[in-house]
Amino acid sequence: MTVTPAQLRAFASRAEALAAEVRAACDTPVDVQPGAADPLVAARHAADWLTRATDDLRHAATDLARTQVEPCAMTWAVCPTHGNTLTSMAGVSTCRVCGQSRPTPRPGEPCGAPVTWKVIDPAGTETRMCAGHVLGARAVSHGATFLPLDQALT
Repeated sequence: MTVTPAQLRAFASRAEALAAEVRAACDTPVDVQPGAADPLVAARHAADWLTRATDDLRHAATDLARTQVEPCAMTWAVCPTHGNTLTSMAGVSTCRVCGQSRPTPRPGEPCGAPVTWKVIDPAGTETRMCAGHVLGARAVSHGATFLPLDQALT
C-alpha cells in the first residue's frame, strides 16, 4: 500500500481528536487521596505526544504532496517547452518553435510528464497538468485560474 497525503492528513485529524478526547477525560476530577501523586500525568503526557504527532503528520502530508510525481493525464500532444506548437507528419510531431521532434503519441495516450500546475475552471472543476499542457490551456481557457502546484499545496 502506498501512503497518500490525504491519508496522512486523515491520520493527523484522528490524532488531534484523540488528543482532545484524552485531555477532556483528564479534566474530569479523579478520587485520589490528598497528597497522592496525580495518576493522570502519563495520560496528559500522551495527549501532548498526540498533539506533536498531529503536527508531524500534517508536515509529512505537505512534504509528500510536494515530492510525489503525478503524471499528466492530458491526451493531446504538446511540446513540453512551447505548448500547442506541434505539427505532425508520418507519426512524428515537431515543434514549430524549437524544432524538437518526437514520435506522435497514440490517440488517447496520456502525456505522462510530471504535473506542475492545478487549473480550476469557472465551474470549479480542478485539472492537474504539466507545464506544456498549461501553455495550451491558457490560450483557450477563459476565466480559469492557473496555480503552480507548489502554491496550490500550501
